[in-house]
Amino acid sequence: MAMVNTSSARPYHIIIFGASGFTGQFVIEEVARTSSEGPKGTLKWAIAGRSRQKLEKVLEQAAGVLGKPELKSEVDIIVADVGEPDSLAAMCKQGVIVLNCVGPYRFWGEPVVKACVENGAHHIDISGEPQFLEGMQLNYDHQAAEKGVYIIGSCGFDSIPADMGVLYTRDQFKGTLTAVESFLTVGIGSEGGCIHDGTWQSAIYGFADGPKLRSLRRKFGYQPLPVVGSKIKRRSALFYSNEVQQYAVPFMGADVSVVKRTQRYLTEEQKESPVQYGAYAGIGGISSIVKLLFAGMMFWFLVKFSFGRNLLIKYPEFFSFGLFSKAGPTRKQMEGSSFRFAFYGEGYTEGQDPSQGKPNGKIRTVVQGPEAGYVATPIAMVQAAMTILNEPESLPTKGGVYSPGAAFAKTSLINRLDEHGIKFSVV
Repeated sequence: MAMVNTSSARPYHIIIFGASGFTGQFVIEEVARTSSEGPKGTLKWAIAGRSRQKLEKVLEQAAGVLGKPELKSEVDIIVADVGEPDSLAAMCKQGVIVLNCVGPYRFWGEPVVKACVENGAHHIDISGEPQFLEGMQLNYDHQAAEKGVYIIGSCGFDSIPADMGVLYTRDQFKGTLTAVESFLTVGIGSEGGCIHDGTWQSAIYGFADGPKLRSLRRKFGYQPLPVVGSKIKRRSALFYSNEVQQYAVPFMGADVSVVKRTQRYLTEEQKESPVQYGAYAGIGGISSIVKLLFAGMMFWFLVKFSFGRNLLIKYPEFFSFGLFSKAGPTRKQMEGSSFRFAFYGEGYTEGQDPSQGKPNGKIRTVVQGPEAGYVATPIAMVQAAMTILNEPESLPTKGGVYSPGAAFAKTSLINRLDEHGIKFSVV
C-alpha cells in the first residue's frame, strides 16, 4: 500500500534536486509561483544540489524574477551529490517528494531513484530517455511497491502532453477508442528559439545505446498487447502530413515508449481496452528537410564512434543548425515559443462491437501550451507533484515505477494543467 503522508515528520513536501541546473532554475520559479496549492494551502519546500553557493545564487535569481525577496530566507538549502549516497539518503529522508532535475538521467538518475526507494520518498523526473525509464521499472518496481513509494518518470514535456493527451482523447470519445496518432508542431517567435544541450546529450547517448535498450526490453518478457480494431499503420520516415499541412517525421523522443507502458498497465491492471499509438513531429517545408537530412546524416555517422560523440557534444550548435546550444534559450525566446499536439483518434462508437468490422468513429483533440522545455516542463512536473500531495486517494493503490498516465489516469491532473496554461480540448 502506497503512502503519501503530508503531515509526517518529514520537514518538506517537495525537494528540488539539481535546482541550480538549467531546467532546475525554472522548476524553482514554478514551485514558488504555486506554493499556495500545497496541502492545506501551504507548501514546505527546499532546494538541493552539490554546490551551496550555486543554490544560493539561483534562489536569489528566482527571488528577483518573481519579486519575492522572502524566498532567500524562507527556502532551505540541502547539499547533496549523486556521487555521495549518504548525502542522497539524508536528503530523501527529509522530503515527501523529490523532484529530480539532474540529467542526463542515464548517468545520474539511478542513485537518486535508489535513495528515494530506500528512504521512502516519492520521485518525479523529467527524463525523455527510454533506457533509463524502462531500466528503473525493471530494477525498482518491486522494491518501490514493497516500500509504498511512487517512482514516476517522464513528467515533463516528455511525456505528459502525449501520455495524458491519449487518455484525454480516449475519455472524450463516446465508445471504444482503438488508435491515436499525434502530430507535434512548435511555434517560435521573432527572437527565434533553441534547446539546452542537456537534451542533445541525452539524444546522443540514447542513439548510441540503441542495442542496450532492445536487450533491456527483452528482459521484461512481455507478450504483445492485443490489437483492437484496425492495426495502426506506420508512416514513412519523411512524409507530407495533411493533418498539420507540413512535412513530418516520426517523433524521436520517449512518447511512444511511455504511452505503450501506460496502455500496458491500464490493459493488464485495470482491464481496459488498449489504444494503439503513433507519434510524429512537423518539421516545416523544403528548406527544413534539407537541413534535417544533412544534420541527420552527420549525426547518424558520428554517434557510432566515441570521437564522433565527443564532437557532437562539444559543438551542439554547429551540428544541430542552432537548434541546441550550451547557453539554452533566452527568456525572450521562451516567451515567444509554444507547442501544439494534435491527436487524431479512431474507434467504435457506443453500441458498436469492437470485435466486428472496422472502426466507425473519429475524434480530434488538441493539447497546446507555452514553450515546451523550460515553461511547460516545469508546469507539468510541479502539477504532477501537487497531484500526489493533494490526491493520494486517486493514485494507484500500491507503490511502484509508473508512467504518468498509469499514475495519474484517475486524478485531476489534466484539469490542473489546464488551469496553468497547458490546454486540453476537443476540436
